[in-house]
Amino acid sequence: MAIACQGGGSHTAFTAGVLEWLMGALPTDVDVVALSGTSGGAICAALAWDGLVRNDPALGAKKLRGFWQAMSASDPFDQIINQTLMGIMDLRDLMVMPEVSPYHLPTWGEDKFRSVLNEYFNFAELHELAHRPGAPILRIGAVEVLSGHFELFNGEDLSPECLLASAAIPELFRAVHVPGRGVYWDGLFSQNPPIHDFIEYEVDEIWVIQINSSTCARVPTQTHEILDRRNALAGNLSLEQELTFIDMLNRAIANGRLTDSRYHPITVERIPMDRELGYRSKLDRNPALLEELREFGKTKCRWFLKQRETKNVRRGL
Repeated sequence: MAIACQGGGSHTAFTAGVLEWLMGALPTDVDVVALSGTSGGAICAALAWDGLVRNDPALGAKKLRGFWQAMSASDPFDQIINQTLMGIMDLRDLMVMPEVSPYHLPTWGEDKFRSVLNEYFNFAELHELAHRPGAPILRIGAVEVLSGHFELFNGEDLSPECLLASAAIPELFRAVHVPGRGVYWDGLFSQNPPIHDFIEYEVDEIWVIQINSSTCARVPTQTHEILDRRNALAGNLSLEQELTFIDMLNRAIANGRLTDSRYHPITVERIPMDRELGYRSKLDRNPALLEELREFGKTKCRWFLKQRETKNVRRGL
């Protein structure tokens, strides 16, 4: 089985909750052979992978919980910064706030992000563990700004720069230089998340943790509603393209057009957040919001595992 984590900023605290519960409740018939992620989903995937590659899923769960607590705006100064950012987003919704380049702003956000990453990952150890026979694979999505090339970083070369690159929202962060590779922006512009590469690892199932809602209750009419829906659709565009590739593979096998023994049908399952919170809250680090999303993720994971178990019983598996 492989796990793919869609990006979505602060909303991926939901993903952290899903993975946190999953690390302590992996079904006995499941072997996680690969994880992928983009932006905030990349951080969550890497934290879970950290535990799995050490054969210690409980450690992955602990790191997922601790990382999001560390990233929340908990101290007074950080709360002021977070509230200011939310105020700016409100003004943008009203179109009364001029655009400000991140190159004209201090780098305190990136500096804190890097500091927390270095606290939660021992990159040198992970490079060695990633080479162990049978170790799960990690794939992190980003886009190279100058060439437009979709990049995949892996566990063997994981670094703070790789994770920062995948999460570098252009409106907020400067492009991230990865030594020897290029200059990168948010992986939301590439594979969100990387999925079709999983066929290399002979997976039977792919579990997608989906942040952006596929559906919308009504036609958006207000400017901020239109922007929110456009963001959700853009975020799902590459996801649906990735899943279409898997569907085409499955249909080719079922119709007998693909007979290569290296390929077999792959079941795709989604664990969707299914909540329309709006784009601005993807940048909100309010501790209450992050904790609520993390707990919601744990609840959705429990429900998903129960549903999966019921399906397997009906199939006689």
